[in-house]
Amino acid sequence: MSAEPGAAAGTRDTHEQTRAQYRYHRDLFPALHDWENTERAITDFTGQDGPDGLLGLDQMGHFGPQGCDLVVRAVAAGAGSGRAVELCELGSGFGGALRYTVDKLTTAGVGVSRSYGVDIVAEHCEVSARINRAQGRTTTTDLCASATAVPLPDASLDVVLVTGSMPHFPDPGAILREAARLLRPDGLLVLTEEVSLTPAGEEPSDAFRVTHPRGIFFTTPLAGRREQLARAGFGEVRQEDLTAWAVALLADRLKVVRIFRGSVANIYGGPSADLIRDTLSAAREEYLAGRLLPTLFTARKAPAPVG
Repeated sequence: MSAEPGAAAGTRDTHEQTRAQYRYHRDLFPALHDWENTERAITDFTGQDGPDGLLGLDQMGHFGPQGCDLVVRAVAAGAGSGRAVELCELGSGFGGALRYTVDKLTTAGVGVSRSYGVDIVAEHCEVSARINRAQGRTTTTDLCASATAVPLPDASLDVVLVTGSMPHFPDPGAILREAARLLRPDGLLVLTEEVSLTPAGEEPSDAFRVTHPRGIFFTTPLAGRREQLARAGFGEVRQEDLTAWAVALLADRLKVVRIFRGSVANIYGGPSADLIRDTLSAAREEYLAGRLLPTLFTARKAPAPVG
């Protein structure tokens, strides 16, 4: 039986989005697709500061490890210590944020019995799986799937994370509905919104779009995101304005990139090193101008009805 015309169009759109995301991230981080360079990156650059902290520039978005620390804090506060949780990250990319977060949660007293990284780009999942194997991780699974159709059962997770990937989703409302499907009643959702939220009536500048092209990065008005959360069935929504924190953080990250440009270039090449710098700089300018609203959201799926 042939597919409905609308379904076929949706499939073409999904395939084009997958190709676009792959091209963008391969151009930005070409070395991660070469095992020798990937292995060197994950073994030689393992800290958070100075040249040892450069790994965060390849896998952890605009906020880097510090953004993951915000997520760890939110999960530890929401899930409580002394119990194991099952969690997934939607839009996990190369897996760096998920690995870092799982390790830090364990340190914070929140055990992670099973974690899943969900990404639509097969090459990203392959890179992540290689790193997981190299590090001996046996409780993390990479799922190559759309974040709107995750191959996990309903109500199977305690926590769903989106660490900076919201701007890469053309239909963020569908992402939030899928997160709600995956969560158990009273389950926790944590979003770090890096370059995905705008004030009402505002759009990012043309200068921002040079490093954050349309079709790769999508934005949503802040009020629209809150409405999407409500429609997906989330309550106890808490919103933390990260503007001052993000402006200072990106200034520090830019300083590291500039001082250790040679180290970044040795791993990723000169053009990628400069693109990383320009990407962070463009985001910081939008924060300062108020055209983008860096935000941390936490929310809960509605508890099961009583009786």
